[in-house]
Formats: sequence, C-alpha cells, structure tokens
Amino acid sequence: MGTFGFMKSKQAKNCRTPDWTDFIWVVYSVFYFIEPIARNKRGYWIQFAVVYAIFLAIYTGMVFARSRRTLYLLLGGLTALGIYYFPYNQAAYGMFLFVAAWTPFITESLPICLGTFAAMIACIVGEGYYYHLNPWSWVLGIFLTIVVGGGNLFLSQRVRANSKLRLAHEEIEQLAKLAERERIARDLHDVLGHTLSVIVLKSELAGRLFSRNPERAAAEIADVEQIARQALTEVREAIRGYRAEGLTAEIRRAHSVLDAAGVTLVCEEVPLALGPTEESVLSLVLREAVTNIVRHAQASRCVLRFQEQDGQTVLVVEDDGRGGIREDGNGVRGMRARIEALGGRFAVNTSPGASHGTRLTIQIPTGQLPAASAQLHPA
Repeated sequence: MGTFGFMKSKQAKNCRTPDWTDFIWVVYSVFYFIEPIARNKRGYWIQFAVVYAIFLAIYTGMVFARSRRTLYLLLGGLTALGIYYFPYNQAAYGMFLFVAAWTPFITESLPICLGTFAAMIACIVGEGYYYHLNPWSWVLGIFLTIVVGGGNLFLSQRVRANSKLRLAHEEIEQLAKLAERERIARDLHDVLGHTLSVIVLKSELAGRLFSRNPERAAAEIADVEQIARQALTEVREAIRGYRAEGLTAEIRRAHSVLDAAGVTLVCEEVPLALGPTEESVLSLVLREAVTNIVRHAQASRCVLRFQEQDGQTVLVVEDDGRGGIREDGNGVRGMRARIEALGGRFAVNTSPGASHGTRLTIQIPTGQLPAASAQLHPA
C-alpha cells in the first residue's frame, strides 16, 4: 500500500487549506470490495455500503479538518469503524493502516506515534485471534501497519526537518540583509560624516580667506571640489564593501584634515601588515575618530599609537581637547559595533576640562607590527 505520499501535506497545524489531491489515496480502499464481491449477498452489500459511506465521510473530514483536535477525533472514529468491520471484512485492516499513516503527520511526538502503531497492531491481533480470522490477513495487516506507519514516521520527520531548515535559511537570509543594511548605514555615516565635515571646514576657511588671501581661498575651494569628487567614489566603495586605499592613505587623509582644522597629528608605530578586513575596520574607525575630533574636541594635538600586545593590534587615538563625553553618539556606537564584530574591544576614556581630552583604545585580535617605531608629521 506504499507509504501514503499524501501525508506530506498533513503537517500539525491549527488551520490548513484542503488539498484535493489527498483523495487520490482513497484508491487503496478498493481492497474493501473484494470480500463483498466474493460473498455477493444483498445484506452483506448493504452493510458494506453503510460502512464504506461512513469511511468516506470520516476521510473527507480528515482532509478538511482545521484543527488537530478534530483530526484526533476523526482518527478515533476511523479506528472504531475498523474494530467494528474487521471481523466482517478481513481487508478492513486497511482502516488501521490509514490511522497509522496519518498519525505521524498530525503529531511530532514519537511516543504517540509508536503508541498508535502498537494500538493498531493490538486491534488486528486481538480481533484476529478472538474471531479466528485467517492468520494471513492479520499477519499481513501487522506487517503493512509497521511498514506504512514506520515509513510515514520517517517521511514526516524529514518533512519537518526540511521545513525547519528552510525557515532557518530564511531567517539567516533576513539577518544577513539586516547586517548588510547596518554595515552600509555605518559606512555611509563614516564616509559622508567625515567628508561633509571636511567640506564645511574648508568652505568656512575659504570664506575667511577670500578677502585677505584670494589665492589660498581658491586653493581651499579646489580642495573642496576634489574632496567632493572623492566622496562620490568612497560612497560607491562603501556600498560595494571595499576599502582599496588602506590604513596608510587614511592616516595621510587624517593629517590633511586635522592640519586644516589647526590640529597637530603625531602618528607612532605604524603597522606594516594587516588583513584586509582588519585594515578596513581600523581605517573607518580612525576616520570617525578624526571626524569627532574636528567636530567636537576643540583640540590642538592628536596622537595615534599602534601597539602590539599579546599578538593583538592596539590602536590608541588621543587628543588634548575638552573631553567630557557622557554618552555614545551614532559614530561611537558604529565604531564599537565594527570592533566588536571582529571580536575586539573598544574603550573610551574621557574627562571634562582643558588638556585632559579623550582617549580611544581599540584592540583587535590580529595584525603584525614592526619592531621599530616611525613618526609621521603633517605634510
């Protein structure tokens, strides 16, 4: 009788759309007609017609059932009908097979499934023994109950596992999309926040110099144009997730920006080699740190220090500005998220008052540093 493939749609749900293809499996009930045809008695045919009509009604109810409780009740009714009719028609053990076939797709409980199989086998054995039925009929019924029930139990577990795997994949896909949106948002914040701050700074400088030093003002405006063009490229890189220039170029950019803002930058112990991911993250963190110094710190000096501690890369960004950071803004939260995503640590040490400033300590578990230190000065 196969393993009743219609069961793939019979998941344990409180509500389902009826599947008309489920009725194709009623074809297995053709075996119920063998004994009435062999006996060919009017009374027996009437009894068979009533029983078969009840069977079709129960089966239809199972197909259209909208709750697990209803399915359980209908399976109980089908079991009772099989118990009644099996002594009269030895092919009616097929009703017990339908019960065994449906149960694994109604419940995920292995004990309930195995208990149902055992109960169906007990019905077949008990009635076969009590009514002295042909042993071949109830032995065949036991065998098919085990095969059909066990096959559908395996099939139901596989269907549920595939369903859970599909849901897990969908969830992972959604999380990946969310992470990518957050990454792009952080990148755009870092790139545009930094670039627009530089444009504002240089525009204000050009405005002040316009009447006193037109040539210097024109040079600053030219820088604004160049920076704006570069910003367009950086936005495209941010969307693609690439950072081609690297940390060295970011340090040079920091020199230029801080110099325009009147801040002296000193860089110590520049790392020689970093992985592309680590270098990209440190570049973005450095960019955001420099942007915050220009915007908020009111500093005159900034020091960058790269260190190696227990095989980890440490970047310290320290300024002598006004300090006093009380809570993380979007930029600080973005930096922290990037570093923690690499398994690193991000710390902010700040105190109010002049010349105390703010110190950012970034630690990531990778990177190689040179033994000797080098010092870079603004160009």
